[in-house]
Amino acid sequence: MNPSFLKVKQYLLTLNYSIEYEHEREGIFLIHNESTGVNKMVLGCADPILIMEQFICEIKNESMEVYKLLLQKNRDIIHGAFVLDQTGKRVIFRDTLQLDTLDLNELEASFNSLGLLLSEFSEEIIKISRA
Repeated sequence: MNPSFLKVKQYLLTLNYSIEYEHEREGIFLIHNESTGVNKMVLGCADPILIMEQFICEIKNESMEVYKLLLQKNRDIIHGAFVLDQTGKRVIFRDTLQLDTLDLNELEASFNSLGLLLSEFSEEIIKISRA
């Protein structure tokens, strides 16, 4: 048993996240928690880090203003950041945490950061995905 994987799993269950899929050998979780806005978030235990990725939206209008807005919002995000996938069209919230020092409060803070981001920036996200 991978101790880091088990630690993350226990934290997820403690924080009331539903685990839709898990693969210990690959170190992957797919989770959700409707009350926090997490939906099909992928967590990857890739020692020495935990990678957290949540799809946010697809960019329809590839204008400089959209990219500028995302970069400016990154400044306000407490934990994690907006990133783009390799196509440059999918906006993802991504955070990385050290597995060897990971504790429950740190993981919860990352989830809270995403929840705050979604509540404060939801109108802009909708505009980006519809434009």
